[in-house]
Amino acid sequence: MYFVRRIGFFLLTLWGAVTLNFFIPRISGGDPAAIMAQKIAGQGEQVSQAQIDAIRAMIGAPDTSLWEQYRAYLVNTLHGDFGVSMSYFPYTVSHMIGEALWWTVVLVGVTLVLSFVIGTLLGTWVAWRRGSTFDSVMTVGASFLGTLPFFWVALLIIWVLAYTLGWFPATGGYSGFVEPALTPEFLADAAYYFVLPALAIMVTGPIGWMLGMRNNMVQSLGEDYARFGRAKGLSNRVLALHYGARVAILPNITGLAMALGALMGGTVLVEQIFQYPGMGRLLFDAVGNHDYALSQTIFLFIATGVLVANLVADMLYGILDPRARRKEAA
Repeated sequence: MYFVRRIGFFLLTLWGAVTLNFFIPRISGGDPAAIMAQKIAGQGEQVSQAQIDAIRAMIGAPDTSLWEQYRAYLVNTLHGDFGVSMSYFPYTVSHMIGEALWWTVVLVGVTLVLSFVIGTLLGTWVAWRRGSTFDSVMTVGASFLGTLPFFWVALLIIWVLAYTLGWFPATGGYSGFVEPALTPEFLADAAYYFVLPALAIMVTGPIGWMLGMRNNMVQSLGEDYARFGRAKGLSNRVLALHYGARVAILPNITGLAMALGALMGGTVLVEQIFQYPGMGRLLFDAVGNHDYALSQTIFLFIATGVLVANLVADMLYGILDPRARRKEAA
């Protein structure tokens, strides 16, 4: 029953997300066809209604009722047809997302997994030595780093490693001298441009995982079952790993699943600062240009990813923690 309810809640929430994703851009105001016509004509030039209508016809903007558009949107979404991007006309939305998605998957996926592993291991170690000087230094230092503005950290990294030392390029995803393809030359070139944005994320990335793991583990080690294990004469190592970390890591697993689900949206700030060709930069351009088709498709990918990740986390909770199933049954 626990798993059936979770799947039903997932399907209902997914429908709600798809519906909101359709209506929100259309009630936010602005005419994408008029914006596109103004760009073509040039700043300060007058644009006639006939030109706007021609742009609307060219991009296939619907002139039917909102309800009919909604029905067509649901059908097209089920068939994977997301329309044409107004910002990157005549390319389709699927083409633009297909180009940007892998850049974000590599950048955000790699840094997220590394942040989770490093932060969780550090949090476990700090909690094991709770109350020590090491605990105080790590906790205070992590809290201080977490207060630094992210854009300031990114700009400092660019200034030191790109402009002052000249070790890495300041912006971009690849040099342009190598044709994008799965070749050793291109992968090496892309990895060279990958270092700075990844480093900017990794400076603060593990902090939340570390502090969360440390606090959860300290709390779990104070529970009755941990005291009972200590009274039985179990070593601190066994208590820390089997009684503390095993329980404390559950919230971190949920957080990781949610973060992986939101991976589709990329990191707008990082990709803007480093001009990295990922989903975050694509989303920024789409919203700024009132590109309904592109922006709502990216939002749909983000919402679906988060919901799927949340469903997976719920399933893992039901498997790893029997108390969740018993509570649901009660």
